Amino acid sequence: MLAVRVIPCLDVKDGRVVKGTRFTAIKDVDDPATLGRFYSEEGADELVFYDITATSEARMASLGFVEAVAKEINIPFCVGGGVNEIGDFSLLLDQGADKVSVNSGAVKHPSLITEAARKFGSQCVVLSIDAKRNANDRWDVYVKGGRENTGIDAIWWAEEGVRLGAGEIVINSIDEDGMKTGYDIALIKAISNVVNVPVIASGGAGTIDHFVDAIKEGRSDGVLAASVFHYKTIRIKDLKKRLNEEGIRVRQI
Repeated sequence: MLAVRVIPCLDVKDGRVVKGTRFTAIKDVDDPATLGRFYSEEGADELVFYDITATSEARMASLGFVEAVAKEINIPFCVGGGVNEIGDFSLLLDQGADKVSVNSGAVKHPSLITEAARKFGSQCVVLSIDAKRNANDRWDVYVKGGRENTGIDAIWWAEEGVRLGAGEIVINSIDEDGMKTGYDIALIKAISNVVNVPVIASGGAGTIDHFVDAIKEGRSDGVLAASVFHYKTIRIKDLKKRLNEEGIRVRQI
């Protein structure tokens, strides 16, 4: 069994790390490079940065903060936001990112996943899925920062994304995002059951027990969170200590 990864998520808007609830009520947190360095020293296994307004503003993720982050940290990091063509992958990787996350761009042009996987390797291609439960007790894929429902079934899209070449899935529950009431275990487990690549749980962490549940019950390979780390409600060293006590293999700090 591979070690489970603990991954802080940093949403970036106008060059600053921000955090909201269910994609609204956005509040300022810190500078991306400063916070990235803190997490690198704190024991995070990797980081994920999302330029949350890139798609709605019809641009790719800001290269400025990516370059600044690369100079400050010594752990892998992934960047997403406004990635719509293969050239966007090249630019972000050239600036120091280790992986590139695709969401809206992949829904619009699924072949982008395959093209990127062939050119850079599947390990560099992360399919990020924003999902929301529907009236049929399934989950729809949302794009454009959670503002547009595509009507695409999230479980099918995860499976299709891996078939196309994605090397990792980040599954984010819009219903639970920022609520701190726990991950959507049913959603995570449903994704984990149909793909053979790492699945990262996102959206809803509020206590250490929530992380344990995502791993043990949801069978996630990594746990991603934002506000509980940003505001130091949960320290990474304490989380890893508890996971280790639960028999969950983690990378030691």
